[in-house]
Amino acid sequence: MAVSEAVLEKIHNLTTQPGVYLWKDVTGRIIYVGKAVNLRNRVKSYVRRDVNRSPKVAAMMSHAVDLETMVVTNEMEALILENTLIKKHHPRYNIMLRDDKTYPYIKVTLQEDYPRIYMTRRVLRDGARYFGPFADAGAVHRVLKLLQRAFHIRSCRTMRTDRPCLQYHLGHCDAPCVHYITRAAYGELVQQAVNVLDGRDTGVLRELQSNMEEAAEQMEFEKAAMYRDQIQSIHVIQKQQTIVTQGGGDMDVLGFSRDAGQTCVQIYLIRRGKLMGRETFSLDNSADETAAALTDAVLDQYYTGDVFVPREIVAAAVDDVEGHERRLSAKKGQHVSLVVPQRGLKKKLLDMAEDNARVLLEQRRLQWQHDKDKTSGAVEALARILDLPHLPERMECFDISHTQGIETVASMVVFEGGRPAKKEYRRFKLKTVQGKPDDFKSMAEIMGRRYRESEWPEPDLIIIDGGKGQLHAALPVIRAAGCEAPVVSLAKRIEEVFVEGRSDSIILDHHTPELQLLQAIRDEAHRFAITYHRSLRGKRSLVSILDHVEGIGPKRRKALWQSFKTLEDMKGATVEELAAVPGMSRQAAENVYYFFRLGTDEKRKMI
Repeated sequence: MAVSEAVLEKIHNLTTQPGVYLWKDVTGRIIYVGKAVNLRNRVKSYVRRDVNRSPKVAAMMSHAVDLETMVVTNEMEALILENTLIKKHHPRYNIMLRDDKTYPYIKVTLQEDYPRIYMTRRVLRDGARYFGPFADAGAVHRVLKLLQRAFHIRSCRTMRTDRPCLQYHLGHCDAPCVHYITRAAYGELVQQAVNVLDGRDTGVLRELQSNMEEAAEQMEFEKAAMYRDQIQSIHVIQKQQTIVTQGGGDMDVLGFSRDAGQTCVQIYLIRRGKLMGRETFSLDNSADETAAALTDAVLDQYYTGDVFVPREIVAAAVDDVEGHERRLSAKKGQHVSLVVPQRGLKKKLLDMAEDNARVLLEQRRLQWQHDKDKTSGAVEALARILDLPHLPERMECFDISHTQGIETVASMVVFEGGRPAKKEYRRFKLKTVQGKPDDFKSMAEIMGRRYRESEWPEPDLIIIDGGKGQLHAALPVIRAAGCEAPVVSLAKRIEEVFVEGRSDSIILDHHTPELQLLQAIRDEAHRFAITYHRSLRGKRSLVSILDHVEGIGPKRRKALWQSFKTLEDMKGATVEELAAVPGMSRQAAENVYYFFRLGTDEKRKMI
């Protein structure tokens, strides 16, 4: 699709200032976001005839029909705006850096008065300090245990208590929750722990050694033993940190690996000469990009916001070295070097990062194949085993839930492509069978409500939770409604699959993905149904207790629940507090007050 004359005229009149440009397709959707020091020159490059143009740019321009620009004051503002728009719109042709959230981090909640140190897999910009990611979650737990015992850092989620917990009595915490330690003293302990995690532990060791010797001289042997244990804990943590450079500098090493259109990024974090951890990302829309373009994407998108910028960044290829160094140096406040090593220690570090990216990408490929077997592979196997006319891309499963016929409800869950489509879930409150349990009639009612004149798309497979009886109850209603989709039922006892038109059941191997997919759908339908039933039953039990109080009707009952959020609050209220509720009279308030103070036998007689 050629660019229109109107767009060419718009490009000709563009400013030469810095800014951001957005290419849009025929539907008005943003398909690419780019930044430029000179908007006119940069955008013109897209409409020139260029035989060396990359396939991705050629494909993008074949869909681009409109252009929008935003002018900013400098290159830094253009970069920030570009990143913001990429994250907001997810353009099809932009390389996008995505976090890998599978690795654990150590989080120090420095934004709190009494910080906590714990493991997390989510990195947020919440004022906390994060260390990692780490490949071994077990090692993280061991480090956290050592830090807690060495520096007495609290492990509790909340400090809302009036007495110290067991950790205090075990000597693992100084009980800041009840102010047995001052905020300043506790802060010093946290800072020591942060210094250890940050690799700055020599000063901590000297201080602890001095404290231990001083305590021993004053014959405070328990305190000396505590300092000794802290020193030993730090030595254990030090063993998990690898020294990679003798100069003690800060350095990031960017390693890439690509396979089958996927790109994995490993950023090795070296602080004060020690390998402190790594960051792992994936790059979307990067299949046809050069190594330098991948580096540019990481430099532009990763080193923004509050991310630490080291003195040196090592990569396999970089375009516009001076431009990146200028921007990163301005952010850091001192010179930052970009290095493309050919030999020596930095080349070895780069090779190590690339090798690890390659290993991780292979692990992801295997996981992707495993996920495919569980989803699309299982869908294909189901179609083959059940002799379906086509792949069951959309499957619907139903379940009934009640308590002896009370609050009978049903659920419909939908799986598309072997995965839950939760926006398609539906729940039903049955109308014809309330008060008496009858799963067959319940299923017939739900089938009629779902498949008679429904605006929802017809499924490729209908799954009924139950045996042959439930299948026979549902089938006539489904067919009478005009739905021709295949119907099966799954009996829980030995996981038999009953199919329409077959007298015998199908027994699937318990280890096959197709049976596991059917079980997952059935279990999800059961979960969704019973959750709805329990919520209705809970509401019923809450409102029914007031139904038997003289003078309390629907309006007063609603007003009471709006004024008292819990039943305990209502039970503990005085007559005056009850009478103050809008719509309540003094007599009605007294009736409620004395009802809650009646004995169990007296209440039963009333009910």
